[in-house]
Amino acid sequence: MGPLWLVRMAHWLRHPPSPGRVKLVLAVVAFCALLVLVERFVGWPDWATVNGTGRMIRP
Repeated sequence: MGPLWLVRMAHWLRHPPSPGRVKLVLAVVAFCALLVLVERFVGWPDWATVNGTGRMIRP
């Protein structure tokens, strides 16, 4: 961790985010965790799978 991160952490401690922003971040993290759990235990739906019919472009 460099000194820039320490400055960022000090700024965040002096000026914490609003409760609304904290709720938004927690909601996004919970939604992502829910998607991971659904994919792991239920499986990925066929309608969300991309068909690989195109040609692969190599660099």
